[in-house]
Amino acid sequence: MKQHIARVMLRLTRWTVVGERPTETKYVLIAAPHTSNWDLFYMLLVSFHYDVRLSWLGKHSLFRGPLGAVMRRLGGIPVRRDERSQMVAELARRFQASDTLVIAIPPEGTRGRSDWWKSGFYRVAEAADVPIVCAYLDYPSRTGGYGPSIRPTGDVGSDMDQLREYYSGVVAKYPDQAGPVRLRAEQSTDAG
Repeated sequence: MKQHIARVMLRLTRWTVVGERPTETKYVLIAAPHTSNWDLFYMLLVSFHYDVRLSWLGKHSLFRGPLGAVMRRLGGIPVRRDERSQMVAELARRFQASDTLVIAIPPEGTRGRSDWWKSGFYRVAEAADVPIVCAYLDYPSRTGGYGPSIRPTGDVGSDMDQLREYYSGVVAKYPDQAGPVRLRAEQSTDAG
């Protein structure tokens, strides 16, 4: 039923899904770029289109009051960004305990501009020994979908080069809010 509703909603909003459903049953899904609240809505529609049960990380304030139950039912996992936690280890345990699990992580960590991506998506994939699948929403073309699967090699620079190549033509809803595809550790190497 969700798949049918998603296809109707995508058609009504003139969005097209591009790409195939990944063959893997467990993976970290990069949700990028992330500059608008609409990103979650369209990413859920794309996932429903693929018939993928998506879990996703969101700031804890989204899960307050009656809306919290709806967000959890839609796959939301609250994250407190103001506290240090063992989120990587916790998510790795979830992967190990599940036969099927897809967790979407917006690597920018915020809708506002950031000069680098947070490394959590990479560290979770490494710790859980699962691939990273690229997902995107390109607002000018009104296309979205899932792209290639990348297994972390430990060579972060090389892996990030693949992600930079994939996301190079993707345009966010608010392009001026989308930061570069790089990790904080790469920032110092860019300057020299």
